[in-house]
Amino acid sequence: MGSSILSIIYLVGSVTFILGLKMLSKPDTARKGNLVAAAGMTLAILGTIFLYKVDDVPLHNYGWIFTGLFIGGIIGVLSAKKVKMTAMPEMVSMFNGMGGACAALISIVEFNHLVASGATTGGMVAIILLSLVIGAVSCAGSIIAWGKLAGKIKDFSFNGQHILNLGVLAVIIGLFVWLVLGVGATASSLVVFYTILALALFYGILFVLPIGGADMPVVISLLNSFTGVAAACGGFLYNNPVMLTGGILVGSAGTILTILMCKAMNRSLKNVLIGSFGGSAAAAAAVGGKEQGNYKEISLNDAAVVMAYANKVIIVPGYGLAVAQAQHACHELEKQLEERGVEVKYAIHPVAGRMPGHMNVLLAEADVPYEKLLEMEDANTGFPTTDVVLVLGANDVVNPAAKNDPASPIYGMPILEIEQAKVVIVNKRSMKPGYAGIENDLFFQPKTSMLFGDAKKVLQELLAAIKEV
Repeated sequence: MGSSILSIIYLVGSVTFILGLKMLSKPDTARKGNLVAAAGMTLAILGTIFLYKVDDVPLHNYGWIFTGLFIGGIIGVLSAKKVKMTAMPEMVSMFNGMGGACAALISIVEFNHLVASGATTGGMVAIILLSLVIGAVSCAGSIIAWGKLAGKIKDFSFNGQHILNLGVLAVIIGLFVWLVLGVGATASSLVVFYTILALALFYGILFVLPIGGADMPVVISLLNSFTGVAAACGGFLYNNPVMLTGGILVGSAGTILTILMCKAMNRSLKNVLIGSFGGSAAAAAAVGGKEQGNYKEISLNDAAVVMAYANKVIIVPGYGLAVAQAQHACHELEKQLEERGVEVKYAIHPVAGRMPGHMNVLLAEADVPYEKLLEMEDANTGFPTTDVVLVLGANDVVNPAAKNDPASPIYGMPILEIEQAKVVIVNKRSMKPGYAGIENDLFFQPKTSMLFGDAKKVLQELLAAIKEV
């Protein structure tokens, strides 16, 4: 009876995961989708605790289980409440790393169980090792990604790193095959097992270290898919349908998103896997060091007049908007312009910010209507008929060097072609380069004017000035 109820619970949990993921695809239903999936996970956890049996023996160590749930729940709630939107990518990376660590720990426990029981099959060992390798790579890589996003770890690369990466990966695969087809799970194979673990952790560090900051959204998405695959392996190990379904959904969604991010960055997924993603420091220095000419500034009052009497305005949000927590002020500016009859839209680059969908989340938090958000292709077709483009803290995603400078590390990356608009106003704190570390030719073009200052403060002052026009 208990097993039948548990199967129903797992079915319900799997359905909620699918529905929740579907609802996450739209900003107006994303919050509800998150709650639906969370409710299904809660139901699956409780069902497992009270109804799951091992050899017809129910779980009995409830003290340890609920202590872990309580401590983890408290940490999760406090972290979610305290985190700023600017630090959300770091939190995503860290939590993703914890998921990979869990998968690796499960593999360690289960491999030792196989060694102790003496009953092993090549298929079971293969699943355990797959979960171990993918989980360890995801864990180590996510922690490095967290450090880089938080500014605690700098990009690092050296000559021959690609060869070393491929060599480490080849050794991992070789030991993997040898353990599955030859030795199996025995006491003598524990050394090989832990060697694979160490090499997987090492590879996770190596393949994320050289990746440039502007390319981190792709890496976060890829590591997220790794964790999903590792979790799916855990579902195989325990014959747990809901764990398997959840892992497959996360893995497949992360993989699809990774491919879309690579397309948006015009990068090769193969280069991500061997750790050569992003431009070199030398190339960035070469681009950043060339003569750019002079830029011009615009006053708040002049900017207010230009925007107030425009027919069409497109706002391009970037990381500067997130840092200043200016999304609400931006929405107020949008509403004020629309009251004056100005058409206002937002142009969203797929990799703006520090993680996929970063800008969408920020604007949704400020209740900006979803239909106002233009994807890159739609925005680019609309720029030629746009009177004013207001750039708020975006840099690399609007840099024309991606189209016309083969020496640039971002060359070939599709960008928002805002230089086609009649007037471009760029809000930045200073003329420092963006996350990719290169200068932006756009800032020195005749139609571009710089509006320096904190995005939130500038938008509030701009809003007040427009009301007086």
